[in-house]
Amino acid sequence: MRQLHCDVVVIGAGATGLTIATDLEKAGLSTIVVEARDRVGGRLRTETVEGAVLELGGQWVSPDQAGLIATLDELGLETFERYRDGDSVYVDAAGSAVRFTGDLFPTAVETQNEIERLIALLSALTDEVDPAAPWEHPRAAALDAQSFQAWLEEQSADAEARANVALFIAEAMITKPAHAFSVLQALLMAASAGGFQHLVDADYILDKRVVGGLQRVPLALADRLGDRVYLGQPARRIRWTDSDVTVTTDGLEVHARRVVVAVPPNLYGRIAYEPALPASRQQAHQHISLGLVIKVHAVYATPFWRAAGLSGTAFSPFQIVHEAYDNSGHGEATGTLVGFVASETADAMLALPAAERRERILASLATYYGPEAEDPVVYFESDWVSEEWTGGAYAASFDLGGLARFGAVLREPVGPISFASSDLAAEGYQHVDGAIRIGHETATRIAGELQD
Repeated sequence: MRQLHCDVVVIGAGATGLTIATDLEKAGLSTIVVEARDRVGGRLRTETVEGAVLELGGQWVSPDQAGLIATLDELGLETFERYRDGDSVYVDAAGSAVRFTGDLFPTAVETQNEIERLIALLSALTDEVDPAAPWEHPRAAALDAQSFQAWLEEQSADAEARANVALFIAEAMITKPAHAFSVLQALLMAASAGGFQHLVDADYILDKRVVGGLQRVPLALADRLGDRVYLGQPARRIRWTDSDVTVTTDGLEVHARRVVVAVPPNLYGRIAYEPALPASRQQAHQHISLGLVIKVHAVYATPFWRAAGLSGTAFSPFQIVHEAYDNSGHGEATGTLVGFVASETADAMLALPAAERRERILASLATYYGPEAEDPVVYFESDWVSEEWTGGAYAASFDLGGLARFGAVLREPVGPISFASSDLAAEGYQHVDGAIRIGHETATRIAGELQD
């Protein structure tokens, strides 16, 4: 067993862990990063599949993501705008595709009015929530005890309006059924993005991409850290006292003054803690879990939808693929569509044989774009629930009542142990921006403690 020593050991070489290590090194503290995978990036991954360059995980940059944008600028990484010229497509409950422009789906006038009313209600509620402390809202306990679905049913009798508004939060963001998370969790999701109106506006939240893929961020950070990053070394045990820690991996024993567990909360239990974490923390970790989404990549010889006057943007709460976009690479002649299959629909698709699942997903894309969508030259599914060191996507959220009860606890250090990831961020929650923001915050706090 190789013995190593440093000031701070970081578990996880995703955007959070590498940001923490980079900041601590700048502050004059020594770090070591241990990563279970044979690559850096966590939920950011760019791969070449049958000649097509695909971003299998997070990929978009929105205007409010100040933490991410600052990092892109520092690393000298270029961005390009997502293609969005032309009409979007909405598919209704009867399976009819309707072209439209703007943010609101082309439903019946009464339903559109209901959608606008519900959005206004949610926007007003969101404005009352501090994303850094949603549990401090005066009605936090009540908002956290009611499911988002129950709240929608209480507010509106229009089923199509409810389904469309639920889509913005449930399938599109938390990737769990609307009955499985609370109103407070929904408000946190919206507040962390700067307001509910941003979740409704795909052109805002899915604005730009990084040339070469967003994984270039962790790759560049890891390159700067050099031999301080150890891959293929899953953390198995943390032994700790009030003043020091020892992290054991399959080949290393790292002795440090502090440790940061920079992995999703659902993986905390994969590590043995000696002594055990406090009972309140063990309980909290049992009430937070990742959602489920299949990210579908379909590459075509050309972006055929553009010739038909379509932007590639498509939505429907009634389709297997609930949303899809033009995801063609920078400067590429081929055309790529990316679609998302989430929550209980993803459960059903994953239960099918691979060939049948592909057929049904492509048929759903064809409902939006026409029969040409059924014949891609490359087809690939990013199934993050099957990733051993992830276990879901996009991020972790609480069950009913969990956010008000345990939310504040998760960010508190336990002796020399800190926890940090996009799942625990305030602004930028569940996005790479949040991963970077909480990384800076955590590093600043630890540097202050160790340099006092």
